[in-house]
Amino acid sequence: MLARLLGAVLRATLVVVVVAVPSLMIPGTTEEGAQMVMLVALTLGVFIAFEYGATFPALIEFRDAPPFNRVRILALLSVLMCLSAMAGGDASGSSLVLVLNALGLMVGQGLDFPVSPIAVLLAHLPAGPSPLSATQVKAMAGMAVLIAAVALAVFGVALRLGQWPNRDQAFNVWVNLPTFDPTTGGDVVPRLKRDARVNLILRIGAACILPTVGLRVANQVDLAVLASPHTLVWGVALWMFLPLSMVMRGLAMARIADMIRDRRARLTAAVGGEVPLGA
Repeated sequence: MLARLLGAVLRATLVVVVVAVPSLMIPGTTEEGAQMVMLVALTLGVFIAFEYGATFPALIEFRDAPPFNRVRILALLSVLMCLSAMAGGDASGSSLVLVLNALGLMVGQGLDFPVSPIAVLLAHLPAGPSPLSATQVKAMAGMAVLIAAVALAVFGVALRLGQWPNRDQAFNVWVNLPTFDPTTGGDVVPRLKRDARVNLILRIGAACILPTVGLRVANQVDLAVLASPHTLVWGVALWMFLPLSMVMRGLAMARIADMIRDRRARLTAAVGGEVPLGA
C-alpha cells in the first residue's frame, strides 16, 4: 500500500514537471500564464495521484502494465523539452538548438509530401509575418515525429520480445482496462481486435484532422498560434502525442487479444474440450 502511494506521488510530480516544462524553458512567460499552467499542472497531478493510488483506476489504462504509460509520458516530456528549446533558443544560438533544428528539419523535409500530416499542418498555417516561420514549424514537427517514432519503436521491441505485458504476472483486465467491460458485448477477443483496428484507423485520421481543426479553431478565436511559442509547442506536442497513444493502444489491445486466444487454446488442449468464452 505504501509503495503504491509513493509511486502515485512520484508519477504526479512527473506530470507536474511535464506540464511546466514549456513555461520554464521558453522566455517571456507572463505571470498570468505561469499561474494558469501551474493550476493545470496541479489539477492533472492530483488526478494522476488518485488514479495510481486507488485500488482500481477509473480512466487510466494499463496502469500495472509497464512500460506502456512510461513510454508515453517520457515521449511527451522529450517532445516538450526539444520543442521548447527550438522555439525559445533563437537568442542563445547554442549548439544543441542548432542540432535539434537541423535534425528536425531533415525529418520534416523528408516527410513533407502531398497529403502527409506535416504537409497538412504546414498548409493550414496562418498567412502573414510571424516570429516563427514555416521552416521552424516544419523543423519542430519533424522533431516531434522523430521522437514519436523512437517511442513507438521502443514499445514495439517490448512487444516483439514478449516483455509486454509481464508474463511473470497475471494481467488484470479490471485494473489495466478500466473502461473496457469484458462481461458485455459478446466474445472479448473480437471486441479487442476491433478496438485495436479502430485505434489504428483513428491514428491515421487524427494526424491530418488535428492540425486542420486546431488551426481553424485558433483562427476563429483570434489565437495567434505562430506568435505564441508556448501555444505552438503544445499544439505540435499534442499533434504527436494523441496519434502515438492511439497506435500504442491499438497494438496493446491486439496483444491482449492474442494472449486470451492463446490461453484458450492451451486450456482447450489440456481439457480436450470447448472453453467458455469468458475464460
